[in-house]
Amino acid sequence: MLNFKINFYLKIIFFISLTSIFSAFFIEYVLGHQPCNLCLMQRIPYILSIILISLNYFFKKNEKFYIILLILIFSFSLILSFYHFGIERGFFEESAVCKLENSSGIISKEELLKQLQVKTISCKDVTFKIFGFSLTTFNMIISLFLLIILTKILKNYEKFKK
Repeated sequence: MLNFKINFYLKIIFFISLTSIFSAFFIEYVLGHQPCNLCLMQRIPYILSIILISLNYFFKKNEKFYIILLILIFSFSLILSFYHFGIERGFFEESAVCKLENSSGIISKEELLKQLQVKTISCKDVTFKIFGFSLTTFNMIISLFLLIILTKILKNYEKFKK
């Protein structure tokens, strides 16, 4: 790993996270591909990393703590995307998370019937591919890459700090 300062690596992670979020929104809102519930959940780590890295730049304190939090966040992202990848490939069965709908506001039978008519996107259906790979596959690769970078930064924190 190249011997750059921690801020350089955090800027790269920030840029990758921002690009990932914008790409997901572009694919959803411009290209019209509806995400499943796990796809929506896979956006959370990128949003959290953008927030944490921004906080790190504003407060310039506890940088090591932010790096540990980012490691935890991208570990979660890797596990979640691996699970989603397994569902897409048929290794795992769809869980209840894949079939959840927001039913907190349903109070009448008309609203219930309206909810039943809404098409639920299955977690095993891949609606968008790039070079033959699903976005979940790309998310798994990106999460692993960022996790490796962050782990190396934490391991060599004093060396990168200088």
